[in-house]
Amino acid sequence: MIGLYLNSMKGDILLNINWYPGHMAKAKRLISESLKLVDIILEIRDARIPLSSANPDFDDLFINKSRIVFLNKSDLANSSITRDWINWFAGQGIKAVSINSLDPKDTNNAKNIILDTAKEFHDEILKRKGVKKTIRGMVIGIPNVGKSAFINGIAGAKKAKTGNKPGVTKVKQWIKVTPYLELLDTPGLLWPKLDQREVALNLAYTRTIKEEILDTEEVAHYFLEKAKVEFPEAIVGRYGELDMNLKGYEILENICVQKGWMQAGGIPDIERGSRHILDDFQQGRLGRVTLERPSK
Repeated sequence: MIGLYLNSMKGDILLNINWYPGHMAKAKRLISESLKLVDIILEIRDARIPLSSANPDFDDLFINKSRIVFLNKSDLANSSITRDWINWFAGQGIKAVSINSLDPKDTNNAKNIILDTAKEFHDEILKRKGVKKTIRGMVIGIPNVGKSAFINGIAGAKKAKTGNKPGVTKVKQWIKVTPYLELLDTPGLLWPKLDQREVALNLAYTRTIKEEILDTEEVAHYFLEKAKVEFPEAIVGRYGELDMNLKGYEILENICVQKGWMQAGGIPDIERGSRHILDDFQQGRLGRVTLERPSK
């Protein structure tokens, strides 16, 4: 299996994968070429990892565009920390909105915010040029943050293709929301080099990196190392009393024993346990857990 490895000498995560394949380069070209057609950038991030789910290339790409950040999957994140993030973004001069793109109430609120912003552009152009221009927004984000689900919620219909694996959106799609507002759905865009260990792991925990190319046991180990320090109650609440002073691999083995995930000969089924633990986090069965805080 192509894996995610720890270099114990340097303490760095190395992704032994073709991290920036051809379709990523194509996606970046598509987004760059479409910029001249859009007025507003709608950036979708994962509320559990608001920094790690931001493509660092976006700041340069969209420097002259009006941008709104939507912290999606907020139903899986700690609501108090999400509010801290919204305040943090405000301090950076960026409007941020908490949203669960599968909740009609949330998507209706997001739609009203987008329409208000679009109306400002529309009215300004009408006043300046006497033209009723259709305002266009570009929905951008890294894979698996829920861009297509966001568009479907805003448009009120299943117009954008969605899926439960990263990178479903492959082509440019214009979605008409109102007679004077259109949204462009774009492919999820990663960046050429992952040079920060914590970012790489956060992307692995949230399935931004495809599971087929990861060493699931390594990822689960590091997840438990983080959990025992930052949210041990979520692990104990799900799997029972555990010694959180142990290493991640040892905690993983103990969880397998407690849950009965065993192989022949009484050996803990680490692979099965790893999948269960990561899936429990991704599906919210550990509770509402946020992996990043503004203070960090």
